[in-house]
Amino acid sequence: MLTLLPRLRFLLLLAACLTAACGSVVRHATTQFSDSLTMAVLDQDDPTLVRDGLPGYLLLIDSRITANPTDADTLLAGAKLYGAYAGSFVEDAVRAQTLSHRAYGYARRALCLREKPLCDTLDSPYEKFADALKRADAKDIATLYGFAAAWAGRIQTHTGDWNAIADLPKLQALLERCDAIDPHFDGGGAALYLGVVDSIRPASLGGKPEEGRKWFERALELSGGKNQMVRVLYAQFYARLVFDQSLHDKLLNEVLAANTDAPGLTLINTLAKQKAKALLASGKDFF
Repeated sequence: MLTLLPRLRFLLLLAACLTAACGSVVRHATTQFSDSLTMAVLDQDDPTLVRDGLPGYLLLIDSRITANPTDADTLLAGAKLYGAYAGSFVEDAVRAQTLSHRAYGYARRALCLREKPLCDTLDSPYEKFADALKRADAKDIATLYGFAAAWAGRIQTHTGDWNAIADLPKLQALLERCDAIDPHFDGGGAALYLGVVDSIRPASLGGKPEEGRKWFERALELSGGKNQMVRVLYAQFYARLVFDQSLHDKLLNEVLAANTDAPGLTLINTLAKQKAKALLASGKDFF
């Protein structure tokens, strides 16, 4: 049994450890856990298992963020998981808005920790935001892209909010910056988002569908054709917008014929197949 003095020394040493060097060990372990969890989810081929099991892990990520509120890596992991859950498994519109808003909040906090000058211009006029974006650290692609993805998810679930829609030019500029820094990041994820952004509206209403097509083709190339969700969104947003049934059906049938197994893409590809079947079925009435 420890005497009083050794006990006191031990407690002081423990306190120092928890607040200094050992704190970095804990943060590192948390980051490793977050990364491992994210990859385990993305490599899962049973969407129902992910849908039913992910909420518990979202709460766990919340607890880690509460314990380490300035850990940008954990904030970004939370944003990614919340965004994926809201976008893929939540059908209730109000709930999807709530969850995507949390994803956006986590990603924004990470951006403010690592790119404060850019963060400070998020609610400013476009010109001021664009100027700060030019000076954003090119080495910090993970934070810039993670925020862009969460921002896109929030806009997607708030299509009736004109304030959210008004952010599209800023989001597009951020995605273009991500593509310029590292077009291969997340398998060409920035190009995929840009394809959707440019294909939301027809040309008659100011949209740029042909630019959208170029971005979708670029995303296919950058992903090596392995991300089947690229083909699904290409069909859903571009082919339907321009009423190209031949392209629409070709892309979706390629998804159905593809192998879903791919590192980091298995869950996405499995969900893509489900969505492709639904789009092909509804396409008979659409075209």
